[in-house]
Amino acid sequence: MRDRDLIFDMLKMQQSLNDETNGAGWENGYTNKNKLISWRRCIYMECAELIDSFAWKHWKNITAPTDEQNLRIEVVDIWHFVMSLMLEKYHVNGLGGLEKLADDISVASGFAEFCKEPFDVANESIYEIMNDIEMMINRCSGFEYEIFDILKIYFTLALKCGVNLHSLYECYIAKNVLNRFRQDNGYKEGEYKKIWAGREDNAVMSEILSRGIRGVDEIYAALEAEYERA
Repeated sequence: MRDRDLIFDMLKMQQSLNDETNGAGWENGYTNKNKLISWRRCIYMECAELIDSFAWKHWKNITAPTDEQNLRIEVVDIWHFVMSLMLEKYHVNGLGGLEKLADDISVASGFAEFCKEPFDVANESIYEIMNDIEMMINRCSGFEYEIFDILKIYFTLALKCGVNLHSLYECYIAKNVLNRFRQDNGYKEGEYKKIWAGREDNAVMSEILSRGIRGVDEIYAALEAEYERA
């Protein structure tokens, strides 16, 4: 599959997930339950969680290693919301459909580099990565924003966190399945159990991927089996 097609595939899955979760017309800023949607707030809240993957506190656990597994999960979570913001913007402003958005992302600044090998997190300065994350928070926090500026920063920080387009795609597919599984099991109503036998569901998802399970239906079935045992 071409690099551009990986983007298109993820956009289709995100559009479908948003339609199912929020109802038709979510691009106008509200769910079908009349709940206000702020994708930019979603992005900067996930960015704060990404920072917590690092031993940034000068007063606590100062020699703790970077939580690289959580790092990648948070990078993927941010991508869900970056895509959602772009889907919303393209819809509201009549800029084109998913095909046009995929084309524009594939020629955006930083995309070519994002398709190459990711960096080794262990060799990167956590402070430089956190500067990139905080820059993204800054871009998402004001009244004015430029979506492709946010996208370029995302590509940069994702690479430094050890994630490139192909590893993002692999993990995105699994997380998209997990998000659907959550919704199917009462996530919106507050009935879903996020901790399964002492493990967070994100960690269970990562373990499933490590077993070589890749298909959407197979991942869902594996999650179902683990959830029933929890």
